Amino acid sequence: MADYPTITEQVEDVQTAREEGHRKMDWAREHMPILTALQADFEADQPFEGQRIGMAMHVEAKTAVLVETLAEAGAEVAVTGCNPLSTHDDVSAALDEHPNISSYAKREVDDEEYYEAIEAVISHEPTITVDDGMDLVAAIHEDYPELIDTIVGGCEETTTGVHRLRAMDADGALEYPVFAVNDTPMKRLFDNVHGTGESSLANIAMTTNLSWAGKNVVVAGYGYCGKGVAKKAAGQNASVVVTEVEPRRALEAHMEGYDVMPMDEAAEIGDVFLTTTGNRDVITADHFEKMNDGVLLANAGHFDIEINLDQLSEMAVSQRDAREGVREYKLEDGRRLNVLAEGRLVNLASPIALGHPVEVMDQSFGVQAACVREMVENSEAYDAGVHDVPDELDKEIAEIKLDAEGIAYDDLTDEQAEYMGSWQHGT
Repeated sequence: MADYPTITEQVEDVQTAREEGHRKMDWAREHMPILTALQADFEADQPFEGQRIGMAMHVEAKTAVLVETLAEAGAEVAVTGCNPLSTHDDVSAALDEHPNISSYAKREVDDEEYYEAIEAVISHEPTITVDDGMDLVAAIHEDYPELIDTIVGGCEETTTGVHRLRAMDADGALEYPVFAVNDTPMKRLFDNVHGTGESSLANIAMTTNLSWAGKNVVVAGYGYCGKGVAKKAAGQNASVVVTEVEPRRALEAHMEGYDVMPMDEAAEIGDVFLTTTGNRDVITADHFEKMNDGVLLANAGHFDIEINLDQLSEMAVSQRDAREGVREYKLEDGRRLNVLAEGRLVNLASPIALGHPVEVMDQSFGVQAACVREMVENSEAYDAGVHDVPDELDKEIAEIKLDAEGIAYDDLTDEQAEYMGSWQHGT
Protein backbone atom coordinates (compact mmCIF):
# COMPACT_ATOMS: atom_id res chain seq x y z
CA MET A 1 0.00 0.00 0.00
CA ALA A 2 1.02 3.61 -0.56
CA ASP A 3 3.23 5.30 2.03
CA TYR A 4 1.12 8.43 2.41
CA PRO A 5 1.89 11.10 5.05
CA THR A 6 -0.55 12.17 7.74
CA ILE A 7 -1.72 15.79 7.75
CA THR A 8 0.90 16.65 10.39
CA GLU A 9 3.61 16.11 7.80
CA GLN A 10 1.82 18.25 5.21
CA VAL A 11 0.88 21.40 7.14
CA GLU A 12 3.47 24.20 7.31
CA ASP A 13 2.68 25.61 10.76
CA VAL A 14 1.23 22.53 12.41
CA GLN A 15 1.02 23.96 15.94
CA THR A 16 -1.02 26.99 14.84
CA ALA A 17 -3.23 24.73 12.76
CA ARG A 18 -3.82 22.41 15.71
CA GLU A 19 -4.78 25.27 18.00
CA GLU A 20 -7.32 26.60 15.53
CA GLY A 21 -8.65 23.11 14.88
CA HIS A 22 -9.15 22.46 18.59
CA ARG A 23 -10.92 25.82 18.92
CA LYS A 24 -13.40 24.81 16.22
CA MET A 25 -13.89 21.38 17.77
CA ASP A 26 -14.44 22.83 21.25
CA TRP A 27 -17.22 25.06 19.92
CA ALA A 28 -18.89 22.15 18.14
CA ARG A 29 -18.63 19.87 21.17
CA GLU A 30 -20.38 22.46 23.37
CA HIS A 31 -23.45 22.05 21.15
CA MET A 32 -23.33 18.25 20.73
CA PRO A 33 -24.97 16.76 23.84
CA ILE A 34 -25.61 13.38 22.20
CA LEU A 35 -21.98 12.64 21.41
CA THR A 36 -20.96 14.10 24.76
CA ALA A 37 -23.24 11.65 26.56
CA LEU A 38 -22.11 8.70 24.44
CA GLN A 39 -18.45 9.60 24.90
CA ALA A 40 -18.87 9.62 28.69
CA ASP A 41 -20.28 6.09 28.53
CA PHE A 42 -17.63 4.96 26.06
CA GLU A 43 -14.77 6.30 28.16
CA ALA A 44 -16.03 4.32 31.13
CA ASP A 45 -16.72 1.06 29.27
CA GLN A 46 -14.06 1.13 26.48
CA PRO A 47 -16.33 -0.86 24.11
CA PHE A 48 -14.01 -0.46 21.09
CA GLU A 49 -10.77 -1.54 22.72
CA GLY A 50 -8.78 -3.56 20.18
CA GLN A 51 -10.83 -2.31 17.23
CA ARG A 52 -9.32 -0.42 14.28
CA ILE A 53 -11.80 1.98 12.71
CA GLY A 54 -11.20 3.27 9.18
CA MET A 55 -13.16 6.38 8.20
CA ALA A 56 -13.71 8.37 4.99
CA MET A 57 -15.78 11.41 5.99
CA HIS A 58 -16.02 15.18 5.57
CA VAL A 59 -13.26 16.08 8.04
CA GLU A 60 -14.40 19.25 9.79
CA ALA A 61 -15.19 20.17 13.38
CA LYS A 62 -18.39 18.18 13.86
CA THR A 63 -16.97 15.05 12.28
CA ALA A 64 -13.89 15.47 14.45
CA VAL A 65 -16.04 15.16 17.58
CA LEU A 66 -17.32 11.81 16.28
CA VAL A 67 -13.77 10.67 15.48
CA GLU A 68 -12.58 11.58 18.97
CA THR A 69 -15.61 9.88 20.53
CA LEU A 70 -14.68 6.61 18.82
CA ALA A 71 -11.01 7.00 19.76
CA GLU A 72 -11.86 7.70 23.41
CA ALA A 73 -13.81 4.44 23.39
CA GLY A 74 -10.54 2.57 22.92
CA ALA A 75 -10.34 2.30 19.14
CA GLU A 76 -7.39 3.08 16.89
CA VAL A 77 -8.88 5.40 14.27
CA ALA A 78 -7.54 6.28 10.81
CA VAL A 79 -9.49 8.94 8.91
CA THR A 80 -9.39 10.71 5.57
CA GLY A 81 -11.71 12.92 3.54
CA CYS A 82 -14.57 11.78 1.33
CA ASN A 83 -14.44 14.88 -0.88
CA PRO A 84 -11.35 16.71 -2.19
CA LEU A 85 -12.66 20.10 -1.04
CA SER A 86 -14.46 19.47 2.24
CA THR A 87 -11.56 18.96 4.67
CA HIS A 88 -10.58 21.66 7.17
CA ASP A 89 -6.82 21.21 7.43
CA ASP A 90 -6.63 22.73 10.90
CA VAL A 91 -9.21 20.27 12.22
CA SER A 92 -7.42 17.40 10.52
CA ALA A 93 -4.16 18.48 12.19
CA ALA A 94 -5.85 18.69 15.59
CA LEU A 95 -7.20 15.15 15.17
CA ASP A 96 -3.81 13.82 14.15
CA GLU A 97 -2.41 15.01 17.47
CA HIS A 98 -4.56 12.47 19.35
CA PRO A 99 -2.53 9.35 20.24
CA ASN A 100 -5.25 7.02 18.92
CA ILE A 101 -5.95 8.91 15.66
CA SER A 102 -4.11 9.12 12.33
CA SER A 103 -5.59 11.73 9.99
CA TYR A 104 -4.68 11.73 6.29
CA ALA A 105 -7.37 14.23 5.28
CA LYS A 106 -6.21 17.32 3.40
CA ARG A 107 -8.09 19.96 1.44
CA GLU A 108 -7.64 20.49 -2.31
CA VAL A 109 -6.04 17.18 -3.19
CA ASP A 110 -6.08 15.78 -6.71
CA ASP A 111 -7.60 12.43 -7.60
CA GLU A 112 -4.34 10.55 -7.10
CA GLU A 113 -3.76 12.04 -3.65
CA TYR A 114 -7.41 11.45 -2.69
CA TYR A 115 -7.17 7.72 -3.33
CA GLU A 116 -3.66 7.46 -1.84
CA ALA A 117 -5.12 8.82 1.41
CA ILE A 118 -7.88 6.20 1.30
CA GLU A 119 -5.22 3.54 0.83
CA ALA A 120 -3.34 4.96 3.81
CA VAL A 121 -6.46 4.44 5.95
CA ILE A 122 -6.79 0.90 4.63
CA SER A 123 -3.15 0.23 5.53
CA HIS A 124 -4.27 0.27 9.18
CA GLU A 125 -6.29 -2.87 8.36
CA PRO A 126 -9.59 -1.61 9.80
CA THR A 127 -11.97 -3.94 11.58
CA ILE A 128 -14.80 -1.38 11.23
CA THR A 129 -15.44 1.08 8.36
CA VAL A 130 -17.36 4.35 8.62
CA ASP A 131 -18.00 5.81 5.20
CA ASP A 132 -19.64 8.82 3.53
CA GLY A 133 -20.15 7.92 -0.12
CA MET A 134 -18.83 4.32 -0.05
CA ASP A 135 -15.38 5.03 -1.53
CA LEU A 136 -13.67 3.24 1.37
CA VAL A 137 -15.85 0.14 1.09
CA ALA A 138 -15.34 0.06 -2.68
CA ALA A 139 -11.56 0.36 -2.39
CA ILE A 140 -11.38 -2.49 0.13
CA HIS A 141 -13.49 -4.81 -2.03
CA GLU A 142 -11.74 -3.96 -5.28
CA ASP A 143 -8.11 -3.75 -4.16
CA TYR A 144 -7.74 -5.36 -0.72
CA PRO A 145 -10.26 -8.22 -0.48
CA GLU A 146 -7.87 -10.13 1.76
CA LEU A 147 -8.85 -7.74 4.59
CA ILE A 148 -12.57 -8.54 4.45
CA ASP A 149 -12.39 -11.61 6.68
CA THR A 150 -11.21 -9.46 9.60
CA ILE A 151 -13.74 -6.65 9.09
CA VAL A 152 -16.60 -6.82 11.59
CA GLY A 153 -18.86 -4.43 9.65
CA GLY A 154 -19.41 -0.85 8.63
CA CYS A 155 -21.69 2.18 8.61
CA GLU A 156 -22.66 4.42 5.67
CA GLU A 157 -23.62 8.03 6.24
CA THR A 158 -25.17 9.39 3.06
CA THR A 159 -27.81 8.77 0.40
CA THR A 160 -25.36 8.25 -2.46
CA GLY A 161 -23.33 5.75 -0.46
CA VAL A 162 -26.42 3.74 0.51
CA HIS A 163 -27.55 3.67 -3.13
CA ARG A 164 -24.15 2.34 -4.17
CA LEU A 165 -24.13 -0.21 -1.35
CA ARG A 166 -27.60 -1.51 -2.22
CA ALA A 167 -26.55 -1.90 -5.85
CA MET A 168 -23.43 -3.72 -4.71
CA ASP A 169 -25.50 -5.92 -2.41
CA ALA A 170 -27.97 -6.71 -5.18
CA ASP A 171 -25.04 -7.91 -7.30
CA GLY A 172 -23.89 -10.16 -4.46
CA ALA A 173 -20.63 -8.22 -4.24
CA LEU A 174 -20.88 -6.75 -0.72
CA GLU A 175 -19.01 -9.14 1.55
CA TYR A 176 -19.52 -7.69 5.02
CA PRO A 177 -22.49 -6.11 6.85
CA VAL A 178 -23.03 -2.35 6.61
CA PHE A 179 -25.64 -0.25 8.39
CA ALA A 180 -27.55 2.21 6.19
CA VAL A 181 -27.30 5.07 8.68
CA ASN A 182 -28.68 7.47 6.07
CA ASP A 183 -32.03 5.69 6.04
CA THR A 184 -32.89 6.12 9.73
CA PRO A 185 -35.54 8.66 10.78
CA MET A 186 -32.96 10.53 12.89
CA LYS A 187 -30.85 11.02 9.76
CA ARG A 188 -33.44 11.64 7.07
CA LEU A 189 -35.85 13.83 9.03
CA PHE A 190 -33.19 16.15 10.42
CA ASP A 191 -29.84 15.87 8.62
CA ASN A 192 -31.29 15.59 5.12
CA VAL A 193 -34.20 18.01 5.51
CA HIS A 194 -32.94 20.68 7.90
CA GLY A 195 -29.20 20.12 7.53
CA THR A 196 -29.02 20.10 3.72
CA GLY A 197 -31.74 22.71 3.38
CA GLU A 198 -30.19 25.23 5.75
CA SER A 199 -26.51 24.70 4.99
CA SER A 200 -26.84 24.64 1.19
CA LEU A 201 -28.80 27.88 1.05
CA ALA A 202 -26.60 29.55 3.66
CA ASN A 203 -23.41 28.73 1.79
CA ILE A 204 -24.80 29.88 -1.55
CA ALA A 205 -25.88 33.17 0.01
CA MET A 206 -22.53 33.70 1.73
CA THR A 207 -20.53 32.75 -1.35
CA THR A 208 -22.48 35.00 -3.74
CA ASN A 209 -23.73 37.75 -1.37
CA LEU A 210 -27.07 37.53 -3.19
CA SER A 211 -30.61 37.35 -1.81
CA TRP A 212 -33.10 34.51 -2.20
CA ALA A 213 -36.16 36.76 -2.16
CA GLY A 214 -37.93 36.96 -5.49
CA LYS A 215 -35.71 34.44 -7.27
CA ASN A 216 -36.86 31.37 -9.15
CA VAL A 217 -35.08 28.49 -7.42
CA VAL A 218 -35.07 25.18 -9.29
CA VAL A 219 -34.62 22.17 -7.00
CA ALA A 220 -33.71 18.99 -8.86
CA GLY A 221 -35.01 16.02 -6.91
CA TYR A 222 -37.66 15.91 -4.19
CA GLY A 223 -36.26 13.35 -1.81
CA TYR A 224 -35.56 14.31 1.78
CA CYS A 225 -32.73 16.67 0.80
CA GLY A 226 -34.78 18.26 -1.97
CA LYS A 227 -37.71 18.72 0.41
CA GLY A 228 -35.46 20.56 2.82
CA VAL A 229 -33.99 22.84 0.16
CA ALA A 230 -37.41 23.63 -1.29
CA LYS A 231 -38.93 24.36 2.14
CA LYS A 232 -36.08 26.61 3.25
CA ALA A 233 -35.94 28.48 -0.08
CA ALA A 234 -39.68 29.12 0.02
CA GLY A 235 -39.25 30.35 3.58
CA GLN A 236 -36.85 32.99 2.29
CA ASN A 237 -39.44 34.23 -0.23
CA ALA A 238 -38.11 32.48 -3.29
CA SER A 239 -40.41 30.95 -5.91
CA VAL A 240 -39.62 27.24 -5.97
CA VAL A 241 -39.71 24.94 -8.99
CA VAL A 242 -39.19 21.19 -8.49
CA THR A 243 -38.02 18.72 -11.14
CA GLU A 244 -38.48 15.01 -10.56
CA VAL A 245 -38.35 11.63 -12.31
CA GLU A 246 -40.48 9.76 -9.72
CA PRO A 247 -44.21 10.41 -10.22
CA ARG A 248 -45.24 10.21 -6.54
CA ARG A 249 -42.57 12.65 -5.46
CA ALA A 250 -43.52 14.97 -8.29
CA LEU A 251 -47.13 14.81 -7.09
CA GLU A 252 -46.08 15.39 -3.50
CA ALA A 253 -44.15 18.51 -4.53
CA HIS A 254 -47.19 19.75 -6.45
CA MET A 255 -49.45 19.17 -3.43
CA GLU A 256 -46.99 21.13 -1.27
CA GLY A 257 -47.57 24.11 -3.54
CA TYR A 258 -44.43 24.08 -5.67
CA ASP A 259 -44.38 24.36 -9.44
CA VAL A 260 -43.38 21.02 -10.96
CA MET A 261 -42.00 20.72 -14.49
CA PRO A 262 -39.27 18.98 -16.50
CA MET A 263 -35.78 20.43 -16.35
CA ASP A 264 -36.07 21.42 -20.02
CA GLU A 265 -38.79 23.89 -19.04
CA ALA A 266 -37.28 24.92 -15.71
CA ALA A 267 -34.01 25.79 -17.47
CA GLU A 268 -35.72 28.70 -19.20
CA ILE A 269 -36.97 30.39 -16.02
CA GLY A 270 -34.59 29.49 -13.20
CA ASP A 271 -32.29 31.96 -11.46
CA VAL A 272 -30.68 29.39 -9.15
CA PHE A 273 -30.40 25.65 -9.82
CA LEU A 274 -29.64 23.26 -6.95
CA THR A 275 -29.33 19.52 -7.62
CA THR A 276 -30.10 17.03 -4.85
CA THR A 277 -30.53 13.75 -6.76
CA GLY A 278 -27.39 11.66 -6.26
CA ASN A 279 -27.53 10.92 -9.99
CA ARG A 280 -25.47 12.06 -12.96
CA ASP A 281 -26.23 14.49 -15.83
CA VAL A 282 -29.17 16.18 -14.15
CA ILE A 283 -28.22 19.47 -15.84
CA THR A 284 -26.61 19.13 -19.28
CA ALA A 285 -25.81 21.03 -22.48
CA ASP A 286 -29.45 21.01 -23.57
CA HIS A 287 -30.32 22.92 -20.40
CA PHE A 288 -27.33 25.28 -20.54
CA GLU A 289 -28.48 26.41 -23.96
CA LYS A 290 -31.79 27.62 -22.52
CA MET A 291 -30.59 29.32 -19.33
CA ASN A 292 -30.67 33.02 -18.65
CA ASP A 293 -27.60 35.17 -18.20
CA GLY A 294 -26.18 35.12 -14.68
CA VAL A 295 -27.78 31.94 -13.35
CA LEU A 296 -26.23 30.15 -10.37
CA LEU A 297 -25.56 26.40 -10.62
CA ALA A 298 -24.93 24.44 -7.43
CA ASN A 299 -24.96 20.82 -6.30
CA ALA A 300 -26.04 19.38 -2.95
CA GLY A 301 -25.61 15.76 -4.03
CA HIS A 302 -22.54 13.76 -3.08
CA PHE A 303 -20.46 13.65 -6.28
CA ASP A 304 -19.63 16.36 -8.83
CA ILE A 305 -21.49 14.65 -11.67
CA GLU A 306 -24.97 16.13 -11.35
CA ILE A 307 -24.05 19.22 -13.38
CA ASN A 308 -22.21 18.18 -16.55
CA LEU A 309 -19.21 20.49 -16.31
CA ASP A 310 -17.41 18.83 -19.22
CA GLN A 311 -20.18 19.89 -21.55
CA LEU A 312 -20.31 23.36 -20.03
CA SER A 313 -16.55 23.76 -20.49
CA GLU A 314 -16.85 22.76 -24.15
CA MET A 315 -19.62 25.32 -24.69
CA ALA A 316 -17.76 28.16 -22.97
CA VAL A 317 -15.58 30.61 -24.88
CA SER A 318 -13.94 31.77 -21.67
CA GLN A 319 -13.85 31.07 -17.94
CA ARG A 320 -12.90 33.11 -14.91
CA ASP A 321 -13.31 33.15 -11.14
CA ALA A 322 -16.03 35.74 -10.69
CA ARG A 323 -15.75 35.43 -6.91
CA GLU A 324 -13.97 33.03 -4.62
CA GLY A 325 -15.90 29.80 -5.04
CA VAL A 326 -17.78 31.00 -8.15
CA ARG A 327 -16.56 29.93 -11.60
CA GLU A 328 -18.07 31.94 -14.45
CA TYR A 329 -18.51 30.21 -17.83
CA LYS A 330 -19.09 32.71 -20.65
CA LEU A 331 -20.90 31.34 -23.68
CA GLU A 332 -20.56 32.44 -27.29
CA ASP A 333 -23.74 34.54 -27.17
CA GLY A 334 -22.47 36.44 -24.10
CA ARG A 335 -24.50 34.64 -21.44
CA ARG A 336 -22.67 33.86 -18.20
CA LEU A 337 -23.42 30.71 -16.20
CA ASN A 338 -21.92 30.58 -12.71
CA VAL A 339 -20.92 27.27 -11.07
CA LEU A 340 -20.39 27.19 -7.31
CA ALA A 341 -17.80 25.02 -5.52
CA GLU A 342 -16.68 23.32 -8.74
CA GLY A 343 -19.99 21.48 -8.86
CA ARG A 344 -19.17 19.63 -5.65
CA LEU A 345 -21.18 19.62 -2.43
CA VAL A 346 -21.87 23.32 -2.09
CA ASN A 347 -22.46 23.21 1.65
CA LEU A 348 -19.06 21.60 2.27
CA ALA A 349 -16.83 22.44 -0.69
CA SER A 350 -17.27 26.19 -1.09
CA PRO A 351 -14.43 28.32 0.35
CA ILE A 352 -16.38 29.38 3.42
CA ALA A 353 -18.39 26.19 3.84
CA LEU A 354 -19.15 24.95 7.34
CA GLY A 355 -21.48 22.07 6.48
CA HIS A 356 -24.66 21.25 8.37
CA PRO A 357 -25.57 22.96 11.64
CA VAL A 358 -23.84 21.47 14.67
CA GLU A 359 -27.03 20.30 16.40
CA VAL A 360 -28.15 18.42 13.29
CA MET A 361 -24.89 16.55 12.89
CA ASP A 362 -24.87 15.65 16.58
CA GLN A 363 -27.95 13.56 15.86
CA SER A 364 -26.55 11.88 12.75
CA PHE A 365 -23.18 11.17 14.31
CA GLY A 366 -24.87 9.91 17.45
CA VAL A 367 -26.52 7.26 15.27
CA GLN A 368 -23.13 6.49 13.71
CA ALA A 369 -21.52 5.96 17.11
CA ALA A 370 -24.39 3.78 18.31
CA CYS A 371 -24.16 1.71 15.12
CA VAL A 372 -20.44 1.14 15.56
CA ARG A 373 -21.19 -0.05 19.10
CA GLU A 374 -23.92 -2.38 17.81
CA MET A 375 -21.68 -3.82 15.12
CA VAL A 376 -18.88 -4.50 17.61
CA GLU A 377 -21.16 -6.02 20.25
CA ASN A 378 -23.52 -8.01 18.01
CA SER A 379 -21.74 -8.58 14.70
CA GLU A 380 -22.75 -12.23 14.61
CA ALA A 381 -26.36 -11.13 14.14
CA TYR A 382 -25.64 -9.49 10.79
CA ASP A 383 -24.81 -11.29 7.57
CA ALA A 384 -22.96 -9.63 4.70
CA GLY A 385 -25.13 -6.98 3.03
CA VAL A 386 -26.94 -3.72 3.76
CA HIS A 387 -28.88 -3.57 7.04
CA ASP A 388 -31.38 -1.10 8.42
CA VAL A 389 -30.35 0.48 11.70
CA PRO A 390 -32.23 -1.21 14.57
CA ASP A 391 -35.09 1.09 15.55
CA GLU A 392 -34.19 1.02 19.23
CA LEU A 393 -30.80 2.58 18.44
CA ASP A 394 -32.43 5.41 16.51
CA LYS A 395 -34.87 6.00 19.37
CA GLU A 396 -32.01 5.97 21.88
CA ILE A 397 -30.41 8.93 20.12
CA ALA A 398 -33.72 10.81 20.03
CA GLU A 399 -34.20 10.19 23.76
CA ILE A 400 -30.73 11.55 24.58
CA LYS A 401 -31.47 14.66 22.52
CA LEU A 402 -34.87 15.26 24.12
CA ASP A 403 -33.39 14.83 27.57
CA ALA A 404 -30.63 17.33 26.77
CA GLU A 405 -33.23 19.82 25.54
CA GLY A 406 -35.41 19.32 28.64
CA ILE A 407 -38.33 18.13 26.52
CA ALA A 408 -40.79 15.68 28.06
CA TYR A 409 -43.10 13.45 26.04
CA ASP A 410 -45.85 10.93 26.71
CA ASP A 411 -45.66 7.16 27.06
CA LEU A 412 -48.33 4.66 26.09
CA THR A 413 -50.32 3.28 28.99
CA ASP A 414 -50.39 -0.49 29.34
CA GLU A 415 -53.93 -0.49 27.98
CA GLN A 416 -52.90 1.60 24.96
CA ALA A 417 -49.92 -0.63 24.25
CA GLU A 418 -52.12 -3.72 24.50
CA TYR A 419 -54.72 -2.16 22.16
CA MET A 420 -52.11 -1.21 19.55
CA GLY A 421 -50.71 -4.74 19.60
CA SER A 422 -54.04 -6.50 19.25
CA TRP A 423 -56.08 -7.45 16.20
CA GLN A 424 -59.12 -8.42 18.28
CA HIS A 425 -60.42 -4.97 19.16
CA GLY A 426 -62.95 -3.97 16.53
CA THR A 427 -65.52 -1.27 16.23
